[in-house]
Amino acid sequence: MKGIIKTAVAAAVVAGVAAQPHIHGHGHSHHHLHAKHHENAPAKRDTVVITEVVEGPTVVKYVNQDGEDIDAAEAEEGIDKGLFIVMGASEPSFSAPPPAASTSLSGPEYGAQFYEKSSSAAPTTTSSPPPETSTVEAPKETQLPTGLNADFPSGKVSCDKVPTEYGAIEIPWIGTNGWTTLVKLGQWIKGLSVDNIVTPISGGCMPGMMCSYACPEGYQKTQWPEEQGATGQSVGGLWCNDDNMLELTRPSHPKICEPGVGGVFIRNELSTNAAVCRTDYPGNEAMTIPLDTYPGKEYTLTNPDSADYYVWQGMATTAQYYVNNAGVAVDQACVWDSSEFPDSAGNWAPTNIGVGRSTDGITYLSIFPNLPTSTATLNFDIEITGEISGTCWLKKGVYSGNNGCTVGLKDGAKATIVFRHSS
Repeated sequence: MKGIIKTAVAAAVVAGVAAQPHIHGHGHSHHHLHAKHHENAPAKRDTVVITEVVEGPTVVKYVNQDGEDIDAAEAEEGIDKGLFIVMGASEPSFSAPPPAASTSLSGPEYGAQFYEKSSSAAPTTTSSPPPETSTVEAPKETQLPTGLNADFPSGKVSCDKVPTEYGAIEIPWIGTNGWTTLVKLGQWIKGLSVDNIVTPISGGCMPGMMCSYACPEGYQKTQWPEEQGATGQSVGGLWCNDDNMLELTRPSHPKICEPGVGGVFIRNELSTNAAVCRTDYPGNEAMTIPLDTYPGKEYTLTNPDSADYYVWQGMATTAQYYVNNAGVAVDQACVWDSSEFPDSAGNWAPTNIGVGRSTDGITYLSIFPNLPTSTATLNFDIEITGEISGTCWLKKGVYSGNNGCTVGLKDGAKATIVFRHSS
């Protein structure tokens, strides 16, 4: 039997106030007990405390509140005469907590004691600790998956910023807090066409707005409502609800960016960048979605599937890209109005590329001049190469066709649109 148990039993010469075990720096477990007054009893009663708890032979020592020793025989006589109240039973009313760390000491003055190292924490109650039970951790908050290919949690993402964690990309040079098009509706009434369209040109996405966004290379936005402009305006993006949370407008496509059907690439063989800018459609149709190509690199040009893409007034649509002169920075190219190149960039870029897979399964690629808007001439050549149905190129401002050219690409084949210096 451990000495502490026997000692605790012997220490039942106590007062009526609940005992509090204290673990002190030197490692002893002290059981401080207070006298309780009884009628017909002496006015002063000494407190009996245990000051030694050791392994091995039990040592019981009685002292008063001033720390003076009390003879064991005197303490026992006090018990017999009722001068002290016996508290507790044959078992201790507490269990000493295990030491945080211990060092084994030996020698005649220590016996087999274990002394705790100093600890700043001390228990403050005498109640027995609850029986040991298996610990069950509280469930952690569910972390929704994120990423380009993760489903968008409709109604759970704030409108305060473009949801880049779900693949969208910010366009910082537009002035609309990274969004491509903002359409203020006030209310989105499902089943009714939209006739109160207001398009802010600054600020961010707010409740009552459709908020359109860009996607990275090879991907395109999937969100637009069935409800479109009453007079032919196109409306696209996520809806910002009254709680300032973004909602899917096309729940059948839970990912906000999806890849096109592939097969079409751009390779830059120039000595500088050349920016290719897709129109935000459905949206304000500004050419703000960037693909900035660099020398020696090949890029996927997003090829939409017309069978599963935006339909305008019953007609399938494709993607349109604006090709800017080599060397024009992307923030001057992928805008409507370019402050540096007002007659040859943005909406006035020299050349357009059209791409889309038709319902017949053929991808059609076109190169054509940006007429009648622009009279600028592209400062490099373009040629479509690969497993295509014919010839299509632009060399020194002249197209292989009369006013541009178009070729077809079967499923599984590859076409590369090559940018080269004019020869």
